[in-house]
Amino acid sequence: MSGVPARVELGDITPHNLKQLKKLNSVIFPVFYNDKFYRNVLDEGEFSKLAYFNDVVVGAVCCRLEKNPKGTGKQVYIMTLGCLAPYRRLGTGSLLLQHVFTVCRRRKDVESVCLHVQVNNEEAIAFYQKFGFEISETEEGYYKRIEPSAAYVLRRSTENLDSFLAS
Repeated sequence: MSGVPARVELGDITPHNLKQLKKLNSVIFPVFYNDKFYRNVLDEGEFSKLAYFNDVVVGAVCCRLEKNPKGTGKQVYIMTLGCLAPYRRLGTGSLLLQHVFTVCRRRKDVESVCLHVQVNNEEAIAFYQKFGFEISETEEGYYKRIEPSAAYVLRRSTENLDSFLAS
């Protein structure tokens, strides 16, 4: 897909670097994530990663595995995927999303990947659509403390992920 610079690497989220993830999320996202969120991130293991650019944390993806309400198997829900503004357009977000796709492909029970995106976040919507996500519904009042409060649910099947994976 995109040419990811060799200096961008992914690493596990552990109790030792959890504070870096908390700081990163507080800078990137307009919502506050509580301690339960971070405990869940640690519990999900392989579905969550930090992105390092020259050994500095610049992005992260945090997912959870859950029952697929639209099927018989499971879905991966992307709780957060973000990158610090100065490091965007370097392939970091693509690398993080490709990691999620790789984990999905390894597991035979994952049917789809989904997430919520604030309806006015055109940059994020375009990013996910580039990877085959489609808007499946709108949830009014999804966000409690930010405006607009509505969110799109973006979803894609885990079929045909190969074209989105780096070779």
